[in-house]
Amino acid sequence: MGIVDGKVAIVTGGGRGIGARYCRGLAAEGARVMVADINEAGARQVASEIGGASTRVDVADERSVQAMVEATVQAFGRVDALINNAAIFTELIQPRKAFDAIPVEEWDRVMGVNVRGTWLCARAVAPLFRQQRSGVIINISSGTIFSGTDGFAHYVTSKAAVWGMARVLARELGPFGVRVNSITPGLTSSEMVQEVYPAEMLANRAQARIFQREQQPEDLVGTVVFLCSDASAFTTGQTFNVDGGAHFH
Repeated sequence: MGIVDGKVAIVTGGGRGIGARYCRGLAAEGARVMVADINEAGARQVASEIGGASTRVDVADERSVQAMVEATVQAFGRVDALINNAAIFTELIQPRKAFDAIPVEEWDRVMGVNVRGTWLCARAVAPLFRQQRSGVIINISSGTIFSGTDGFAHYVTSKAAVWGMARVLARELGPFGVRVNSITPGLTSSEMVQEVYPAEMLANRAQARIFQREQQPEDLVGTVVFLCSDASAFTTGQTFNVDGGAHFH
């Protein structure tokens, strides 16, 4: 029996990269997982690996998000946890740009997915969570909100927004037994990051940590599983910084 045995979790952006690791880690601990991704084929593949379900979702679209939640209830009968992982990062915001060189369309797209998408997903599960008087929301923020990484103004701003959003949601949903927390990962050597960042840069980041190695997607899974479990039943409104000791708070 796993630590989240029988719980139902939605993982947005679960069809690849770090999100796929969250899906596998939750399933390994007994959760039933809805793998939600705009990449339908990727979501289907991950779901087949873990015995879960999959659905295509565009988190920036209200109807698509509502359909995701409805599909989860239809597949599993309930929702216990939402991991707000879907985000635009390497696929749009490279190369780096000064804040005043970012095209308006690019800024809006990042905000639409990273901020509006997180809000829409939380809004869609809230009625269920209020009714059952329980639930978990995990917003995946970023360690860049502490360092203010240059060249990524839209990404850093979006991740600061979802961090702040989690604190508000924790207060508003707390009376219904719902807990909401944030995770701030360091730069993680996912497949997409390895494609974009030079190996030398990743090695330099590793040297800046207390644990002097590259951060791997699997390093984040334990925190997600813990926050979805009853072991964290009295934990809400908190920020879990998982970066090997690059930042202190």
